[in-house]
Amino acid sequence: MGSADAPAIRVPVGEDAERWASRATSRRVLLVVHNVTSAGRLLDVLPLFHDDFRVQLLVTSTESSAFQAGIGEVFAELGLPVLPWEQALATPVALAISASFGGQLQDIQGKLAVLSHGVGYTKKLGESRVTSHESRDTRHEPTFGLAPEWLLANGEPFVDGLVLSHPEQLERLRRVCPEAERASVLAGDPCFDRMLAGRPHRERFRRALGVRRGQRLVVLNSTWNPEGFFGTGGDQDILPSLLPRLASELPADDYRLAAVLHPNIWYGHGPGQIRVWLDRARRGGLTLIDPVHAWRQALLAADVVLGDFGAVSYYAAALDIPVLLASATQDRLDPEAPLAAFVREAPRLDPYEPLRGQLEDLLARHRPAAGPAEFISSAPGSSAALLRRLFYTLMDLPEPAAPALLEPLPLPPYDPPRRTAPLDVRTRARGADVWIERSTGHPYDAVGERHLAVHEDTRDPGSLTPADVIFREGQPDDPRLGGPEEWTAEVLRRYPHCSLAVYVTGPHSCAARGRDDGVLRLSAGPGADADPAAYASALYAWRAGGGVVAPGGTTLRVHAGGRVHPVTVTPATPPARPPRSAAADGRDSPGAESPFPA
Repeated sequence: MGSADAPAIRVPVGEDAERWASRATSRRVLLVVHNVTSAGRLLDVLPLFHDDFRVQLLVTSTESSAFQAGIGEVFAELGLPVLPWEQALATPVALAISASFGGQLQDIQGKLAVLSHGVGYTKKLGESRVTSHESRDTRHEPTFGLAPEWLLANGEPFVDGLVLSHPEQLERLRRVCPEAERASVLAGDPCFDRMLAGRPHRERFRRALGVRRGQRLVVLNSTWNPEGFFGTGGDQDILPSLLPRLASELPADDYRLAAVLHPNIWYGHGPGQIRVWLDRARRGGLTLIDPVHAWRQALLAADVVLGDFGAVSYYAAALDIPVLLASATQDRLDPEAPLAAFVREAPRLDPYEPLRGQLEDLLARHRPAAGPAEFISSAPGSSAALLRRLFYTLMDLPEPAAPALLEPLPLPPYDPPRRTAPLDVRTRARGADVWIERSTGHPYDAVGERHLAVHEDTRDPGSLTPADVIFREGQPDDPRLGGPEEWTAEVLRRYPHCSLAVYVTGPHSCAARGRDDGVLRLSAGPGADADPAAYASALYAWRAGGGVVAPGGTTLRVHAGGRVHPVTVTPATPPARPPRSAAADGRDSPGAESPFPA
């Protein structure tokens, strides 16, 4: 049921509200939500009203956006009184704040401030809608939020405070809609300011995503609409074939994959549908990032952004993060906007060439781009003070004495990759040094001794039968699994071909049992920071080459992710004599000539 069908509220506004409200306030501020995307920018500025007992906050939805899903969750999180749109239009307020256009904003009874919900105003979008059988000619569409079609009602501007983040937007406004210039205010970009403030916490954000030292975090990003990276209406629909190649060609211990999708994709198609479409990629280690609360933290953590012509790619470039464009369509962009210039000049992904080489070449050749950092905000770090001054001026209310501050970006929950797709492992052992690469496929140029490592929770149980290494995560005292000793013995009994059962007990440790051993404890030494399952595969390769764990323990040097990881292997229990198998007596067939250092 939409808000148009909901009854009018009675507290703290509405009929006879004074009788029921516990506190009287002198000003009402109405937050106008069009969709989850615009709500995100309103969440940015909400702290500017914190601790002011003179102000009552209200929220409403215009219901004018095609993307209505998710708004209810945002309202529940805000916990503010929700006015049906008709009641919102009939209720006098001191200030209404919107981060989009649409709906009868000109009919709001109070001052109106409008913020951009992206990197300024960059995209073309006309008010009129075309039917599904009509072709859309974007060449003659106005720039969204920066044209008479969006800013004027009956020939007059209806916005009292049009927030711009940079003077170049003001120059474009003067050319296309000079009538609205008097309402414009340069007040920076609160979204960007929160990212700037979060930069010192980059390593924490990386650890929250389980990014290891030496790993590179590749963030896939797509704006909404068919021409975006995720869409099907661009030059080519590359995503379905690109996702498995990323997991296959990028070694799991060298690269970490995450995806930031525009809220209009996430809520337009439904989070469940997105997870269905990306199921294989997720089982290969791709993490889907919360598009409202965690995308900025993921961006700050990124080493590379594989994106398109959307705002996130531009924010990344402004933060000096290398960007490779998988979709560079410019038809939907204002050609005079700085974002359009960036898209014209940014390096392109070639979907038909090897991916790893393109990413490594991008990183090697990267130089900071001056444009994005210059044009994204003319007042970096100052938007809180500028916006609060604007809001309180429009309300005709003195500002609070405390400084205007934005909320720091929260530390996301720990969300390491969980790879349940079978892993093709290539190794080379020389003495106590073991070089290792793991991926969900076998790249065409991969060489080395091979073995198969499979998570016990794999979607395909048949892949467990030929697995050389079977692993899973669990707490040491998990009663469901029986702990490392019981679980490893059970796995070796159940799968005769398996030579090593691995129970990952934490971010830096695991327990492993072979057919001639008791349980071995693998612990990361000083400076080591790789996946414990990789340590176990290195142990498998070392033992296959004749290595024997000494009674007092052995230290392996595992080469993964461009680093050397010392790993201590110590006996924990005596051999339990699980049944042997013929497969356990054999050796892996040698692969092609090793690519690893001699």
